[in-house]
Amino acid sequence: MNDFTRKKHWENIYQTKNSTEVSWYQDKPETSLSFLKENKIEKTANLIDIGGGDSYFVDHLIDLGYENITVLDISEEALKKAQQRLGEKARKVKWIVADIATFEPIEQYDFWHDRAVFHFMTKEYEISNYIKSIKKSIKPSGVLILGTFSEQGPTKCSGIEIKQYSEGSMTERLKVFFDKIKCISVDHITPFSTIQNFIFCSFRRSISA
Repeated sequence: MNDFTRKKHWENIYQTKNSTEVSWYQDKPETSLSFLKENKIEKTANLIDIGGGDSYFVDHLIDLGYENITVLDISEEALKKAQQRLGEKARKVKWIVADIATFEPIEQYDFWHDRAVFHFMTKEYEISNYIKSIKKSIKPSGVLILGTFSEQGPTKCSGIEIKQYSEGSMTERLKVFFDKIKCISVDHITPFSTIQNFIFCSFRRSISA
């Protein structure tokens, strides 16, 4: 799937479905929030949510008092929905419309959060570019959170093939630049009462990398 086709696909999803009608919907992203707390991320830290779309993670970040929040998504429609939901609070967030497969960050971040985007990188050049981006843009000792479908999870999402990961394969892919903090297996119950198994891992940027 090329960049144009991928963008068109996601714009269509967000134009035709409400946030509660997609499989990845979460009213409260407990796992993501727990990683935020465990890693003692300061309220002044520079945070980015990759593929945040119209998810509710940003709502909780604002309510917790985080001051430097960026949300990136390939779908402009998804970001518009989030902005409309947040109203005046949306002014507290930096919104970026971009495909993470080709995105080149111009800032550095203390906390990079990605729930269910990395697994859409199925081509080697996309994976390599993603890792290059996080190496460049996560500050020394910064924290990376990746959540993907596990080897026991689905093989597709929204009709698109994904790449499954295990704790071992994810760690192996990132070990040159990042030190693993921990990995957990999480069952996500969709709005349709189906179960999707995820692997969530936290990493810290190697100071020497």
